[in-house]
Amino acid sequence: MLYLLFEYLHKHYDFPGLRLFQYLTFRSSLSIILSLIITTVYGRRIIDYLRLKQVGETVRNLGLEGQMQKQGTPTMGGVMILMGILIPTILFANITNIYVILMIVTTLWMGAIGFLDDYIKVFKKNKEGLAGRFKVVGQVGLAIIVGLTMYFHPNIVVRQTVDETTKIDTAKVQSAAPMVLRKKGEAYYYTQDVKSTKTNIPFYKNNEFDYAKVVKFLGEGYEKYAFIVFLAFVIIIVTAVSNGANLTDGIDGLATGTSAIIGISLGIFAYVSGNTVIADYLNIMYIPNSGELIIFASAFVGACIGFLWYNSYPAQIFMGDTGSLTIGGIIAVFAIMIRKELLIPIICGVFLVEVLSVSLQVTYFKYTKKRFGEGKRIFLMSPLHHHYQKKGYHEAKIVTRFWIIGILLAVIAFVTLKLR
Repeated sequence: MLYLLFEYLHKHYDFPGLRLFQYLTFRSSLSIILSLIITTVYGRRIIDYLRLKQVGETVRNLGLEGQMQKQGTPTMGGVMILMGILIPTILFANITNIYVILMIVTTLWMGAIGFLDDYIKVFKKNKEGLAGRFKVVGQVGLAIIVGLTMYFHPNIVVRQTVDETTKIDTAKVQSAAPMVLRKKGEAYYYTQDVKSTKTNIPFYKNNEFDYAKVVKFLGEGYEKYAFIVFLAFVIIIVTAVSNGANLTDGIDGLATGTSAIIGISLGIFAYVSGNTVIADYLNIMYIPNSGELIIFASAFVGACIGFLWYNSYPAQIFMGDTGSLTIGGIIAVFAIMIRKELLIPIICGVFLVEVLSVSLQVTYFKYTKKRFGEGKRIFLMSPLHHHYQKKGYHEAKIVTRFWIIGILLAVIAFVTLKLR
């Protein structure tokens, strides 16, 4: 809103300093500062209010050290994260930008699902919360909205080089997007903004992969099925990452700190993908107008770090599903929009390992019980962070080491930009 106001004032009046709001770096700085203020300064008031309303966590005794001491700790703290994300985004981002609109919708949508789940647990005294099938329906519903918008919205395009070696399906080319002559060094080339189902993938030719190629075996005209493949990938990614974040939120500060690292990584990817000069230098896909997402990413990182102030060991508040489901949904949709969703196994490696540990544990237990009559376990307990707790590691040490792994994975993801 402030961006639009200052944009209007800049066009009609010559006040000094108004041009600052045109710069992404300036607005992203304001975004992260305001987000930190909201989550830290006003966070204490929210915690006190939740204590007053007795919105406390019900802890099951799993035999973990220090676990029962957390009984009654305020939960639903994800509301702080939602405020820390939405308020700076609405104030400093261009809210007419389709990418920003999609991120706001994602935040509200997943926040509502998580809030309903926490509400049922806390106020209805139902430990199961919202039924799993309803969560999945909500996640799939969001994925369908994102997939449809990404595929059909006219302002969501990628810039491609047009020459004798590059063939572009004319059916996907916007009529309002003529070819533009550009110069790089001594060479001249044409570019065009087109609708495309291409995405970035490491260790592949030009780091680009077209979802349509998944159904290439269907023969001529296979491109028309690209949307179905793309939508299926979006559904899988949104549900997997949001559930991964939810499983990771098991000990103080783990999900919050890991998400902040992922948010920084995605924010940098959004900036370079939305900057034509840097994208050209790195030889990666340029996505017009996606640079505006850096404002949202800054608010997201600020909200996670600010929440970590109270969520670090010993936690004074838990985010609940209001926070964890929202964080997972945001990371998934953000990655999809900047065409880096196939990097998620690297960037979100901590989430992936947590999900795999649960899947392997359950599968192996069922298999051994069916075959031998007694279920056996791979880990002492799943998700993986509980396994290390059972081994006697302090949860603060587990969290710190998982953060270090998250940073290493982020660095690896950046390195893939130049690997072909």
